[in-house]
Amino acid sequence: MAARVRVDLNQEQASTLTMWVGSGKTEQRLALRAKVILLASEGLSLHNIAEKTGLNWQSCLKWRKRFLEQGLDGLKDKQGRGRPQAISPDERVSVVALACTTPPDGSTRWSVRKLAEVTGHGKSTVQKILSEAVIKPHKTAYWCGKSPDPEFEEKQAAIVGLYMNPPENALVLSVDEKSQIQALDRTQPLLPMKPGASRRLTATYKRNGTTCLLAALAVHSGAVSGRCVDSATHEEFLLFLKQLYRKNPGRHLHVIVDNLAVHKHQKIKDWVAGKRRITLHFTPTYSSWLNQIEIWFNIFSRDVIRGGIWKSKQELVDQIMDYIKSYNQLWAKPFKWTYTGKPLTA
Repeated sequence: MAARVRVDLNQEQASTLTMWVGSGKTEQRLALRAKVILLASEGLSLHNIAEKTGLNWQSCLKWRKRFLEQGLDGLKDKQGRGRPQAISPDERVSVVALACTTPPDGSTRWSVRKLAEVTGHGKSTVQKILSEAVIKPHKTAYWCGKSPDPEFEEKQAAIVGLYMNPPENALVLSVDEKSQIQALDRTQPLLPMKPGASRRLTATYKRNGTTCLLAALAVHSGAVSGRCVDSATHEEFLLFLKQLYRKNPGRHLHVIVDNLAVHKHQKIKDWVAGKRRITLHFTPTYSSWLNQIEIWFNIFSRDVIRGGIWKSKQELVDQIMDYIKSYNQLWAKPFKWTYTGKPLTA
């Protein structure tokens, strides 16, 4: 790093630089360059200036040198036609490296605007650098972490086997609860969508109770069975299992559920043990993604819950059951399952 060099300012320069830093009308990159010079005039090192401005020390050195050679005009972007000055490889590396860090302002990721302000480059230049480096600060990718379940391989193999190659005369059911579905009513009437205007809802609402949906997805037909209850208890889950058992005589039910305590209640175990046509399969720990009903719950939430308006809990329950009936008649089909049990990698 270059040695510390103190920048001496006359009164006019100090006044102008201070005005550029403090004025909300000053272009951000110019204000940042002015701040570099003011800090240099205080005798700060390039390392300290870089920490205080968020720039790398090379950029701080460049603007300090430009000011010493050209004065205030050296901090301004050069005007003129023709192709803009190319960004050096070091500057590109600096932008990319900065984009891969956590911003110091408390936010979780950089935006193109913030990167442009800190580095002194234009937004289009920063966007181009990030695109060429295949860096997308606005996106977050998720993956399924490794389950700590010591029986993960056996459990996932059993479930995937039911999806891909079910036993003869088997009915594979993916079952779970969607709890705390709120019957929300808006404080002002809905303004419906019309040409040139989207559907509009007030941000304020009142609660009219909650319900819990017990749902079972028939994996190989896509049909859904549902039952709304006040809360997810082992008693309600047992009643739902009995309902599914009665509706499907002569078929062996393979029921896939997660590790919720109500699914493993002793009364559930005792009832299942006394029936020859039903088997419970538990997903591995932290592996609810193996349960296909979660896919359907996403569709259900998008179609029914998001932006819904209900004057009462019963109105919500009626709409849920009507939706399930319509779904089975119009849209039900098996989901295309692609996970075959091979290890997932990040």
